[in-house]
Formats: sequence, C-alpha cells, structure tokens
Amino acid sequence: MIKQKFTSIVGLLLICLSAFSQKRIVPGAERMDVYLPLLKGKNVAVFANPTSMLKNTHLVDTLLKRGIKVVRIFGPEHGFRGTADAGEKVGNTIDKETGVEVISLYGKHNKPTPEDLKGVDVMLYDIQDVGVRYYTYISSFQQYMEAALENSIPLLILDRPNPNGFYVDGPVLQPKYKSFVGEQPIPIVYGLTIGEYARMLGGEQWLSDKANEKYEYYLHEAKNSVDTPFHFLVIKCLNYDHNSKYILPVKPSPNLPDIQSVYLYPSTCFFEGTTLSEGRGTTTPFQVFGAPSLPKNLYSFTPHPTEGAKSSKHYGEVCYGWNLFGTPEDVLHRVNKQIQLKYILQAYRLFPDKDSFFIVPKSGNMENSFFDKLAGNNDLWQQIKNGVSEKEIRNSWEPALNNYKKIRKKYLLYKDF
Repeated sequence: MIKQKFTSIVGLLLICLSAFSQKRIVPGAERMDVYLPLLKGKNVAVFANPTSMLKNTHLVDTLLKRGIKVVRIFGPEHGFRGTADAGEKVGNTIDKETGVEVISLYGKHNKPTPEDLKGVDVMLYDIQDVGVRYYTYISSFQQYMEAALENSIPLLILDRPNPNGFYVDGPVLQPKYKSFVGEQPIPIVYGLTIGEYARMLGGEQWLSDKANEKYEYYLHEAKNSVDTPFHFLVIKCLNYDHNSKYILPVKPSPNLPDIQSVYLYPSTCFFEGTTLSEGRGTTTPFQVFGAPSLPKNLYSFTPHPTEGAKSSKHYGEVCYGWNLFGTPEDVLHRVNKQIQLKYILQAYRLFPDKDSFFIVPKSGNMENSFFDKLAGNNDLWQQIKNGVSEKEIRNSWEPALNNYKKIRKKYLLYKDF
C-alpha cells in the first residue's frame, strides 16, 4: 500500500511538473479584476460548493471581504459545504461561517423560485464540474440558468477547466431516458466547460420555453441594451484549451477524491446501476469495483460507511473484483480517451447469477432502471447481456455521437483537441 501511494504521488508530481512547464491555468473565479466591477453595489446570489475556491479562500468569503453584498447562497448535490452523501436530502440553512442564507437546489426543490430570488440583482455561478453527463451539477446548473433567464436576472458564470475535457465519448442520451442524471441529448463525456455547455443549452434551445425566449432576446435584440451591465456572461479561464490535463486542486465531491477517480468515473459509474460495489466506502471509489459472489482469486476489498458515503452496497462484506489504482499517468493511459466498456463486460462474464447483475426496478421494467438512466438508453444492458462485443457497441453509438460533435463545435470558447 505504501509503495502504491508513493508511485501515485510521483505520477501526480510528473503531471504537475508538466503543467507548470506551461503557463498556469487561471480559472475564471481568479479573474476578479474582470468581474468585480460588475458586482459592485449589487445584491448577489452565488451558486457554489467547496470547489468554489480562489487559491486557499472560498469565493463567498472573498467576495464578502471585497465588499460585495452576497445575499443568498445556493448549494447543489452534497450541499454547499460538500459533506452530504450522493442523493442525500440537504435542507436550507444559515451558513455558520458567513451568516448568509443557504438554499439547497437538490431534490424536489431544484430550481430557484421567484421568492428565492427576491431582491437579487445578479446571479453568480462557480462550481468545478468533471465533464460527465451523469454528474448532477450540470443538471443543477441548467435549473439555475433557467431561473436567471425566466426572472430577467443577469447570470455571470465563472468558468473552470474540465478535467475530462480532452475527449468526447459514450452513448448520446435518448430523450425518453431524461432524468436528473441526464437532462440533455449529450454523450457521457461531452467535452465542454460549464461556460461552453451554457452556450449550448441556450443556442440549441434546450431550456424551458420562457428561458429560451429570453436567451434569444438577450443574444440578438438586447445586445446594445443599457438596462443592465450584462445579461449572460462567461468569464473565461486563461491558458486553458481542450488538450489541457487539469489536476483539480479540490476534490469535486466526496466520492471523487483524486484525479484518478475523476478519470475513471465515466467508465465505472455504470456499476451504480448493478449489484456490484463501485468502491463507495473505500479510499478509492470508482477505482475499485466488485461483489462478494465474484471469484475469490480476484482483488478483494471491504467497503465501510464513510463521510459522504454513509450507505451503499455490500458494506462490511468482502468484495472480489478489480483494482484500477495507479498513478495519474497510469490511469490516463488506461482510459486512453475512451469510456472503457471492458470493465463492465468482464464483470458480467464472471458474475455467477446473471439475472441479478443489473438492478431491476420494482416494476420489473428495465426502461425505468437506474442503469438505463446512466446509459441514456435501453440498449446497453441488453448488448451486455447478449454478449455483443465492445467494438459493436461502440459502432452503435457513432451516428448520434458524430452529430453531437458537430453541434459541440459551435459553442467552443477554447481551442479544441
């Protein structure tokens, strides 16, 4: 274990040294000289979480110290302070450190209401995403963007690099399987920053009817309006492009503790829709996966309740499966700019009770299953069950994926890979 940790640290240092040999990537939040003048004298609402950092200080704390009047904080899944479990209900509260009201935008209350936005002059967004369709921050962002447009409140996005922004892959979500873990017809790895994704939401008219109307008005008819400093604005990152390998300075959520988990998450999150453990309750979630019934000559691990993963599958049971742990460079090479289907294909082949591999909903209809929501279709589980090869599965993605790539090009703010 000590040797593994040492090699991981060495690999991380090598990637960091490579990054420092180039110009440092500057997230939008650090470009305060650009956006602070737009906030002066305004009542500001901020959608943020623990990743909303300016070096060692949280954005909200920094804004308050700079004399910006933050009147409301909104928080996504895991909460504003980021310790809640995946899917755990997070209520409204008063932030102990700032005294500002915090409103949770996860669960039934996932869009700011007019009452939530009463007295707000500007809505600010600054959350680090990981560029994966089923990572729910982009769904929360869409609701926030819609609320801004519907209530005619200027929206300011502080853009951040996408750690998985150097490729595009996976099945494109079919509208029938739309859910909070997949709102739009995009592939699993969609290759955009939040700022670029926002432009796509508006440009493709994927928002609510009222928000779509407002976006079109602001984009074309209100260009020269002087009633507000801006209507919709992205503060770009500096020195970033879609070839960048950006190491996150703060873990984006409790179960993505390091860049290795972030790189593997698009491939191994599929296990959330199966009876296998995806590594929650271990120190390496999404880097290990397995189940008690798999062959005992495989890698073994035992998940236990932890902060941010208080309940999940097979807690306290020895699971047998796979360990994808390695240095960041090892994992990057393993991913190889693709969703790796071989992990779930191998697991299914070795799983003894094939009928219980996928978690089937009470209705018995797989089209209502969580696996289908993750995949964005009802095809993948059947392809796995029928022994379809990885190549054939990939070929089935190509028409929709190629169409998405054409759409994506229209909304890029940074040089492409």
